[in-house]
Amino acid sequence: MSATAADLVQHARESILRESQALANLADQIDETFAEVVAAVQRCAGKVVTTGAGTSGIMADRLAHLLSVSGTPAFFLPSQDALHGGMGAVTGDDLVIAFSKGGQSAELTQLVERLVERGSEVVAVTERPDSPFAAAATRIVHIATDPIEADAGGLIALGSTLVAGAWGDALTVTLMGLRGFSWEEVVQIHPAGIVGQQRDLPESIAAPQRGGVA
Repeated sequence: MSATAADLVQHARESILRESQALANLADQIDETFAEVVAAVQRCAGKVVTTGAGTSGIMADRLAHLLSVSGTPAFFLPSQDALHGGMGAVTGDDLVIAFSKGGQSAELTQLVERLVERGSEVVAVTERPDSPFAAAATRIVHIATDPIEADAGGLIALGSTLVAGAWGDALTVTLMGLRGFSWEEVVQIHPAGIVGQQRDLPESIAAPQRGGVA
């Protein structure tokens, strides 16, 4: 017997609830390592370079765009391109944020090793802090997808992709607040689309304050 419309709706809702739970559980995983990454970005004399492969690469690309539009110059470097000479764009003044859920990607591990050899600081954002990828980096951010079922079969990166994206979102808004980057500046560098048409702008994102949310 085929599934009814109600069955399909329920199945979709359950998937969304699993993913939303994984996002909610990320909040308790944010610790001092997050603050250390924020400090590293603030110290960075160059640009933030993000990298990754597969869905992790998509989230790395997204983070580079969000950082750039909110006051932190950044660009995305595909890992394969980097291994074919593209890493020459990265200098010792840059900070690299690399994403790999499982940390077993040989290409990413090789890239991180070479970047560290060249004098770059590399932050590894991963679910496997004991992986070769993480071991090659200079700093490790451990984030987990909980429940694991938020990824289909624990294999297809669904919820874990959202978790990585949300971690990057938190980094973006924190840095924007600390830098005092205004909505006027956002509109100025984003003239196309609906964003560039905005005239009635919200209040600026407040910088984090001691003892709680500003």
